[in-house]
Amino acid sequence: MGGGNNNAEIEVIHSWSAPRSLSTSLMYSFAQRGDTEALDEPLYGNYLKVTGVDRPYGEDIRVKMESDGNKVVNEVIFGPGEKKYRYCKHISKQRLPGLPMDLMKKGKHFLLIRNPLDTLPSFDKVVPSSILELGLTELVSIYSDLSQLGKPPPVIDAADLQQDPEGTLRGLCEDLDIPFDDAMLRWEAGPKPIDGFWAPWWYKSVHQSTGFKQARKYPQPFPLFMYDLLEQSLPLYNMLRRHVKRTSLLLKSPLPPPDIPIPANEKLLAWVGDEILPRESAKVSVFDSVIQGGDSVWEGLRIYNRKVFKLDEHLDRLFDSAKALAFRNVPTREEVKEAIFKTLNRNGMFDNSHIRLSLTRGKKVTSGMSPAFNLYGCTLIVLPEWKPPVYDNTHGITLVTATTRRNSPNNLDSKIHHNNLLNNILAKIEGNNANADDAIMLDKDGYVSETNATNIFLVKKGRVLTPHADYCLPGITRATVMDLVVKENLILEERNISLSEFHTADEVWTTGTMGELSPVVKIDGREVGNGKVGPITQRLQNSYKKLTEESGVPIPSYVAN
Repeated sequence: MGGGNNNAEIEVIHSWSAPRSLSTSLMYSFAQRGDTEALDEPLYGNYLKVTGVDRPYGEDIRVKMESDGNKVVNEVIFGPGEKKYRYCKHISKQRLPGLPMDLMKKGKHFLLIRNPLDTLPSFDKVVPSSILELGLTELVSIYSDLSQLGKPPPVIDAADLQQDPEGTLRGLCEDLDIPFDDAMLRWEAGPKPIDGFWAPWWYKSVHQSTGFKQARKYPQPFPLFMYDLLEQSLPLYNMLRRHVKRTSLLLKSPLPPPDIPIPANEKLLAWVGDEILPRESAKVSVFDSVIQGGDSVWEGLRIYNRKVFKLDEHLDRLFDSAKALAFRNVPTREEVKEAIFKTLNRNGMFDNSHIRLSLTRGKKVTSGMSPAFNLYGCTLIVLPEWKPPVYDNTHGITLVTATTRRNSPNNLDSKIHHNNLLNNILAKIEGNNANADDAIMLDKDGYVSETNATNIFLVKKGRVLTPHADYCLPGITRATVMDLVVKENLILEERNISLSEFHTADEVWTTGTMGELSPVVKIDGREVGNGKVGPITQRLQNSYKKLTEESGVPIPSYVAN
């Protein structure tokens, strides 16, 4: 590529990184372009002058580098040049208060990150390691400041440069709106004229390179004396890594980032353990019982008009389920309520929302099945989402019958509302494969029990029937609707019901907290009644809606003093 620029104003490319992040290799890469000149850490002199930190090469920097921050930015970084681009390799911690705002406002910026697992082992060779020296905190700040200026910078990961140099560099050039140059993929070994005075201390391995070298397949053991620093720095790296377009993962996934069904839920706050966390940080330990064995109980709660519907009934079942599973060190009822209320307030969710409330047996001291290892107490999870009813309650849904049978009390009692839902999930897979909304599950004798997610009712000649709750969960919405049936002066019958009775019913509906009261218009290809929502279904839907508007536990809310 040609390079002449006739001392015109040069376009500056700012590379921001933490130390030991392949930043020198990337500088060498850009320096191979015919249209680009490169500067190695032009802010280093100002950094030493302002901070007074000691470096073995400090005297050379003080004598030979410009240390006035204003002059560095205005005359060195943005001074005239003979080429089209000027590549500035910046270490994030060298961005200090007092530098001209043009440093951030002008030019093209990008961030280069690297996993602290890879940078920390080599860090102590010249400079004692610390969270400040690592520079990841300032790197997060740089990303935030550039985003506030309306120019969120591209982020690339050193692991991608090692695994796919050309693809990563092409993507970076595209993001920077500059042409890719094949020369960026290789350089000659040895020191370079653009090297800073610190090169003899830091650049030994990069001087032996002629391109981006593939990372070792199996890394060396991590030095455990740096474990605390890893714990501090890894969340910062992961925060930035979420902005990388192209990532190299240990387990490759070809799937693009999915759309969130309700975009507002992309930014929510969830309660985990004893704290409220952003969506992407809301995680449980790999030692938690819910991961090790699905050992957890849960409830679904729905929020209407600043009230939690049937809160006490759901908490009764939660604590009954925890007792049936012999949980120990369970939080109190008031503690669970406070966690729910605080989480809803933090999210501003006071209507048309749903909570998935989970209580796990808790974290284990070592992996294994035995509850004797659960010595930390239970883990409480309050996951709120904006969520209207999940089924089409106006036009109705379709069901198919699954071959997967509902659990018998001989095996696992469905009255325990546990998180081990593989039985239901297998049935749901059958429903998905048949393009149905849900799947009916039978008991061991072939009678209808429930669907994979809801309880079920039918109407025949004005009588309302629902299966015994022997093999199914006796749902709270189910009980509510049964009460409404009686209040509407309808005949209610609870008994064993065969599948053919559902096929020939006049009306069918399902009940559940997440879906409310959902009409069923087709089962196994057979229309229910005339294939439309029936009058008794509509009548009970209206009664249920009125009940949700009038009852529920009010959410205590923030009141300004």
